[in-house]
Amino acid sequence: MASETMPNWLVKRADLSPERVALITDDVTWTFSNLHKFSVSAANKLSALGVKAGDHVAVLMGNRMEFLSLMHGLEYIGAVAVLLNTKLTAHEISWQLKNSESKLVLFDDLFLEKLDNTPKTVQQLTLAEFINVEEGKAEIRTEYGLNEVHSIIYTSGTTGNPKGVMLSYGNHWWNAISSSLNLGLHTDDCWLCATPLFHVSGLSILMKSVFYGMPVFLIEKFEPSKVNAAIEKYHVTHISVVSQMLVRLVAALGERMYPKSFRCVLLGGGPAPKPLLEVCKEKGIPVYSSYGMTETASQIATLSTEYMLSKLGSAGKPLFPAQLRIEKDGQEQTANEAGEIVVKGPVVTKGYWKNEEATEKSIVNGWLYTGDIGYLDGDGFLYVLDRRNDLIISGGENIYPAEIEAVILSHQVIEEAGVVGKSDEKWGQVPVAFVKTWDGETVTKEEILSLCKERLAKYKVPVDVIFVEEGLPRNASNKLMRKELRKLLK
Repeated sequence: MASETMPNWLVKRADLSPERVALITDDVTWTFSNLHKFSVSAANKLSALGVKAGDHVAVLMGNRMEFLSLMHGLEYIGAVAVLLNTKLTAHEISWQLKNSESKLVLFDDLFLEKLDNTPKTVQQLTLAEFINVEEGKAEIRTEYGLNEVHSIIYTSGTTGNPKGVMLSYGNHWWNAISSSLNLGLHTDDCWLCATPLFHVSGLSILMKSVFYGMPVFLIEKFEPSKVNAAIEKYHVTHISVVSQMLVRLVAALGERMYPKSFRCVLLGGGPAPKPLLEVCKEKGIPVYSSYGMTETASQIATLSTEYMLSKLGSAGKPLFPAQLRIEKDGQEQTANEAGEIVVKGPVVTKGYWKNEEATEKSIVNGWLYTGDIGYLDGDGFLYVLDRRNDLIISGGENIYPAEIEAVILSHQVIEEAGVVGKSDEKWGQVPVAFVKTWDGETVTKEEILSLCKERLAKYKVPVDVIFVEEGLPRNASNKLMRKELRKLLK
């Protein structure tokens, strides 16, 4: 694996199918020939700016077409892309730029204020300025080493500073191949991308596009009505979402049905509430629950078609080249016993940038200790319970917030729910729920608690319900940020 090389991905794709569509937005349509041309131009400009193979270049940009040519331009000259979350503060961005040893940061003008504290060693260039850079003459690489670092994406760790996950060319290649072996490939596939391109979910769609020869329908900002319109009118076949995005899509869809050409909702971002999956089942929405993370270049386990209904709520089995087991206290668990999810395969990162301690702690003999809790049923299907750091231990009992959230979300007027542990002298911790109702709807605290008492063991019932008008805190990928909820308890 370490010594394997492949031809330059986009050059190969542009040679094989130059006139196939690579990108669709509201304003433009690019073929792979166009994308290659614009990527060569980006590489030439980067070269004129002094960027060389091995340099780290940070990108602070939303979902716009220039992201694609810039990403491939960096590949063309062998530079490493450091993808920055646009929701970060100036302080957080400054830290990541310094830690990543980025030579240059290219950014959308919208985020100028977020670069106030940028280290002086980092050159700053707006996208508009970059577009006007006079081109040099880059030496376009003909081959990529699969063990080379392609990109660095920082995790949003629950404690301390985030860790820079190093993803190799091989990680991205094997993730795309693994997905295709599960979902299959059709000549008319089109993947809608409404997740951030700086996130591994969005980035993996760009990789799949080049490998599969498939167009990406790029959405700048997730809007349910706009996404549904694209699915209904533009022959979108795939979309990647997290639970909250799917909730809003289903609500906006109303009584309508998706066209039969729409064949995959790849659902990630943590355990999905069963009521949501049941609604999708009734409406014939093809949901593929998955499990993955930045460290695995996106999904590493996904439910396959034939088990979509019979294993509702499962994240499936590890994809073809991957392995997965459940461990507790160093021992592999048997069926239906909860423990830490441990994974292995060619999609697993080689480690964390400049953080050998975290790498050695998380990756042992090629096995990645994910920090997530789950179990395998008797048939070997994975069920994800929660993040280990979100686990609530009350009177010696383990409480998984996602289980309580699923019960609360089964109430028809609840749009969002988040549960965290609150310190308690008697029990150690007790659960507290934060909820948001759909606009114009009301429900009492007593009704929610009554529902929980009906469906949950007594120790799992929240001691309090806090109503939030503006919605729960979520990151750029719409995943619930429970650590922010915990702050509200202090």
